[in-house]
Amino acid sequence: MRYALWVAVLMTTALPLPAETIRIEADRDATLIEDREGELANGSGPFFFAGRTSQAEGSIRRALLRFDVAGSLPEGAVIEKAALILFAAPGNTAPRLLSLHRVLSDWSEGPSFASGGGGAPSLEGDATWIHTSFDTDQWRRPGADFIEPPSASLEVAGTGAFTWETPRLRADVQLWAAAPRRNFGWALLGDETMPQSSKSFASREHGSADLRPVLEITFREPAHPPGE
Repeated sequence: MRYALWVAVLMTTALPLPAETIRIEADRDATLIEDREGELANGSGPFFFAGRTSQAEGSIRRALLRFDVAGSLPEGAVIEKAALILFAAPGNTAPRLLSLHRVLSDWSEGPSFASGGGGAPSLEGDATWIHTSFDTDQWRRPGADFIEPPSASLEVAGTGAFTWETPRLRADVQLWAAAPRRNFGWALLGDETMPQSSKSFASREHGSADLRPVLEITFREPAHPPGE
């Protein structure tokens, strides 16, 4: 009887815990406006931008976005799936490839506000083309410090929700869950080879909560919590 009970308990504790799925909103996002002096930014506008505008100079736009992964998950969580969902706003509907790159330096969002891709004068704390935080701390290279190989790439055409989901993106999220001090989010890069390629996406400040950036994570809690 005792042996049968012991086997039953052992089998029960060995069963994997069920997977859970959560959706979290970005806690920072911003657009980097190409400008050699870092005098333009867009930290709090309703959209962020990636690609190139029609300007002859200073036309590149790159977006930054970050999610509080570790603060949203139990310690030791094992990430099974991760997907970034962005809502492409009306505008340039031509198909363009957009890629996500893991950022390597911390940055701040800042209060500058622009509804379009032209940006606004940089304010204290803005991330700019040359600043991680205007106007004191700088990127090691203009346009943000990030890993060159993309974590995910996706062709975006038209308007609506688009989802980036790859094993490398999942690995980024797993890293941030285990090492929150290394979580500086992603840089979103568009087609920077052609003018008028810029895409706009609803930011975390957008008036409609349903359109804001979302990171969807499917995870399992550890069978044995850390420290046991």
